[in-house]
Amino acid sequence: MITDHDIAFPTLTAAQIHALRPRGTLRHVGAGETLWEEGQRGMPFFVVLEGEMEIVDPSGDEVRRITVHRAGEFSGDVDMLSGRTSLVRAQMLGPGQVLELDSEALRRVIREIPDISEVLLRAFLMRRQLLLSDGYRGMQIIGSRFSPQAHAIREFCSRNNIPFTWVDVEQDPLAEELLCRFHVLPEQTPIVVGRGGELLANPSIPELAHYMGLEAHVAEGEVFDLVVVGAGPAGLAAAVYAASEGLRVLTVEGEGVGGQAGTSSRIENYLGFPAGISGPELARNALLQAQKFGARISVPQSAVRLGTQGGLRVVTLDDGSRLVTRCVLVASGAEYRTLGIPNLRQLEGAGVYYAATEMEARLCGGEEVVIVGGGNSAGQAAMYLSRHAARVNVVIRGDDLGKGMSRYLVDRVERTPNITVHQACQVSAVEGDGALREVRLRYAGVDEERVIPTRALFLFIGAQPRTAWLSGCVELDRNGFVLTGEETKRDGLSVEAWKEAARAPYFLETSLPGVFAAGDVRAGSVKRVASAVGEGSMAISFVHAHIGAAV
Repeated sequence: MITDHDIAFPTLTAAQIHALRPRGTLRHVGAGETLWEEGQRGMPFFVVLEGEMEIVDPSGDEVRRITVHRAGEFSGDVDMLSGRTSLVRAQMLGPGQVLELDSEALRRVIREIPDISEVLLRAFLMRRQLLLSDGYRGMQIIGSRFSPQAHAIREFCSRNNIPFTWVDVEQDPLAEELLCRFHVLPEQTPIVVGRGGELLANPSIPELAHYMGLEAHVAEGEVFDLVVVGAGPAGLAAAVYAASEGLRVLTVEGEGVGGQAGTSSRIENYLGFPAGISGPELARNALLQAQKFGARISVPQSAVRLGTQGGLRVVTLDDGSRLVTRCVLVASGAEYRTLGIPNLRQLEGAGVYYAATEMEARLCGGEEVVIVGGGNSAGQAAMYLSRHAARVNVVIRGDDLGKGMSRYLVDRVERTPNITVHQACQVSAVEGDGALREVRLRYAGVDEERVIPTRALFLFIGAQPRTAWLSGCVELDRNGFVLTGEETKRDGLSVEAWKEAARAPYFLETSLPGVFAAGDVRAGSVKRVASAVGEGSMAISFVHAHIGAAV
């Protein structure tokens, strides 16, 4: 039987090594020679021809051996394609010979030699899983479970597949030791202890991303064929298809790869996955697939303005940098709405959440939680949290859960004994000083409130589009969603541009030629993962048509 270890550490055949030789450089290496360091970016890919290569994890108090590559085996994991900094160090145990390929040569191999590509990608994905399950500590985040800042850092790391160890100042005995070592008071947390022992005191998300090497480098004067704004299902699908067809593509994402779908505990109605697939897994696979073809992904970078420069489009980012491109795909998605009640904003990240991932589930062990919303996201969250919480209270305004939730989810929710559905009900107040303590419910036609002591309130109450950055540049509907195709009015905002284009907008094209929209941000879109993937893929054919007409 083939094991996970067999998948993670295969031996290349003589024919496969022969196919790689013209694409790399033979290199003689000495005993003890370091091939790359932990934290290094852009490390090469090595095939061991003679000798032994040791991979070690220096992130803990002692250097720990992960594996030893022998003749015919190869180095690397998903960071080989992502361009992120390495989590491990590689060194030779004795003299030997290796075949070295740089990152671009490796991408060409993956694109051009399918049988080698399959072996490498399966190994890269499995190695990361084994590394995390085998005690890899990574960086340490020290803080309070009730701290919004600590929650934001942990959420960002989780959504972007950054390995970390959480140290809770309220519950973990290790916290006091670490705080004493770094001369930090509990009230000065959160802090991040880097893999090399360096201290990041309450880092901003951009500072943390820079430390981990998540942002893409853009050369001065570089012009892209396509800039994708948003790395949800639509944006990632567009990146995959654009890069695989030879377009120069950059995807920018302000929060986490995968969008809202990336926070889903399980997606069960996505074609091709009869047993379902988790949102994080879908996002990881899509990200690797895009990077396999050479797409560049930059996190966290948010678009703040769209403009034009001659026949090109310009996306201005929140750090002031400008991306010049022939086409833009708006895939910035939508964000969950919040409740208009006092104190709620102050408790976000300290008991009020907009996603139910593994990180939030750990906070709910044995406790009572409240979910507001009657859509599929709320149903999926209820089923997931019911495995951790003592009781899950689902609050809906209407009197029928089936109005907004798929039948299969309704049946599961209703059959789960520790889930209670509160119909014709709404949250009237939340209480807490620095952390959520209780939620008050009010039923239609009833004067008295019901108080539920809880440390976790989850909100899934509809979404509003992330389109403020498009104001004054492309047509939006009255709810802020992007109009495309025949729905565009093509009024004073873009009339001259369309006269020059001498054509009507394509199906997914906005009121500005060369700017397209896909996924939840588009007016009239079907709010499903499969639909978003389809639109993102379809948009690339229109991108080709626009670029071809402009040549």
